[in-house]
Amino acid sequence: MAGKPVLHYFNARGRMECIRWLLAAAGVEFEEKFIQSPEDLEKLKKDGNLMFDQVPMVEIDGMKLVQTRAILNYIATKYDLYGKDMKERTLIDMYTEGIVDLTEMIMHLILTPPDQIEAKTSLAKDRTKNRYLPAFEKVLKSHGQDYLVGNRLTRVDIHLLELLLYVEELDASLLTPFPLLKVRPPQRGSHTHAYDITMVAGGLRSHPLVCKLSYQTLRLRLENNLFMCGDLSIVS
Repeated sequence: MAGKPVLHYFNARGRMECIRWLLAAAGVEFEEKFIQSPEDLEKLKKDGNLMFDQVPMVEIDGMKLVQTRAILNYIATKYDLYGKDMKERTLIDMYTEGIVDLTEMIMHLILTPPDQIEAKTSLAKDRTKNRYLPAFEKVLKSHGQDYLVGNRLTRVDIHLLELLLYVEELDASLLTPFPLLKVRPPQRGSHTHAYDITMVAGGLRSHPLVCKLSYQTLRLRLENNLFMCGDLSIVS
């Protein structure tokens, strides 16, 4: 029997966070081995575990996978979170690329020089409100379904929920014009849209790892964790 996936990254959100979310939503337990020193990272490199000398790296099914998109693609395919056919997968990829564009714009703010932070923050807010969130609101409104693609949970819903919590952290008022995208804590006895945490957790609510998708736990995670490590040359 295969062991749990092992995640190698810093004790921070960064590029590993979307991988953690996807595994948690799939109901997969995993272990984390945090890189706590330059020596830890150097050992991974010298042992030949990092193909391009970058993290994140995930040990899964006898492989040592690097490159964030490749890792996400494998997990989504393995756990049936990648659509039912080529058309759905293409839509998932297209929406995901937009999510990644805005996520990275927000994530990079933590590394922005002080003399540029106001302008970069203003740009991120403008793109959030006038480019990216309107597009996802339009998709949900166009088909009236709870999920972005195929009327069932896929990886893109999980990525979007993660992004919406980053947006809420940046400026919660940015979500106001988008009622279908507002992040809601679970509401007992009510049926809302996919971005109610409970809806995204779906049938996995009883799984111990669904705590990773609970509103309260995410709140603590967003408040207490760093966005990413400082050296962008060692993350991919």
